[in-house]
Amino acid sequence: MRYLNKDKIKKYLIVDGYNIINAWENLREISKTDLEHARTILIDNMIEYVEFTGKIGIIVFDAYNVRNSKEKVEQFRNVTVVYTKEHQTADSYIEMYINNLSKYDDIKVATNDYAEQQIVLGKGATRISARELKLDFEEAKSKMNEKNKNIEKKIQRNYLEDRLNKELLSKLENIRRRR
Repeated sequence: MRYLNKDKIKKYLIVDGYNIINAWENLREISKTDLEHARTILIDNMIEYVEFTGKIGIIVFDAYNVRNSKEKVEQFRNVTVVYTKEHQTADSYIEMYINNLSKYDDIKVATNDYAEQQIVLGKGATRISARELKLDFEEAKSKMNEKNKNIEKKIQRNYLEDRLNKELLSKLENIRRRR
């Protein structure tokens, strides 16, 4: 029997972009006056989140009603942003994308769309609601801030004596005193 190497399992977070923008109150408010800015904030948040969690991020924005639009893919560190082609929904793109992944991969799809959630579950992926994604992101952000504070504390005090064992410190002190 062959066992799956857990190091080979890829962890994906696939985000239905406009669905999340419309579900997160702060992004929904921003999108009313500046949709591009709301997209940028979501992308920046997801870059931070996937880098911290070690996931591969895919954000899908549909261009279903945009005339003559062609599929556009942009790469931002560990996040791929996809703008679908005309007449293609984010749901159909996500479904197709999931079909091309290994059944052993850990795939989470963030959406509040009930029909999409059912399709995702049928494909063997896990669904995560917009609310759950927001909570996970905020928790990760809090952990990132805590980690950064700890790093700053270590940077502030960086003495050689803190990094050497007592025996070596004693020898160095004896050398110093002989002069």
